[in-house]
Amino acid sequence: MKANDSLLDNELIILLKNGDQNAFAQIYSRFFRPLYVHAYKKIGTDEDAIDIVHDLFEFLWTKRNELEISNLSAYLFAAIRNRIFTLKVRSDRKNIYLESLKDFINKGEFVTDAQVRERELAALIEREIDALPPQMKKVFVMSRTDGMSHKEIADQLGTSEHTVRTQVKKSLRILRSRIGIVAYLLLLIHR
Repeated sequence: MKANDSLLDNELIILLKNGDQNAFAQIYSRFFRPLYVHAYKKIGTDEDAIDIVHDLFEFLWTKRNELEISNLSAYLFAAIRNRIFTLKVRSDRKNIYLESLKDFINKGEFVTDAQVRERELAALIEREIDALPPQMKKVFVMSRTDGMSHKEIADQLGTSEHTVRTQVKKSLRILRSRIGIVAYLLLLIHR
């Protein structure tokens, strides 16, 4: 058998389907950089480009038995383009909602009942943040409250940026599921 770094893409696909971690590692090392560069050119932020490529590789590994891939390179680049498109659509949608919410807030037409609900919502958000696991809470607060970058947090805590990014993403997912979309949008605006 050939060394994995000299295997053809179609050979790697077969090995991947059989759960060969070395084949997956070879696919990752062969395609990460070109996929990252492509994503970065389209998205413009390093963190989002890395996240989207890592998400693709995670999907590739977890769904390896279900995927029908005849051309690995074409599949990966098509998949990354689809993820970029989805990210942009979600981002545009989020920006529309946030602008609408900001306009509503800036009009200052709150009645007392709305102010009470806002305070209750803020208390709910704080309770849910406090309920996060200690390390996840610490990373989340440093990111959202203190406004620190993932790199600054990683340096201060002596961990990797990837770990910080993952903990922030998990925190947001947990909070979104616990407090609902409206509170989640408020959380993004005020932090």
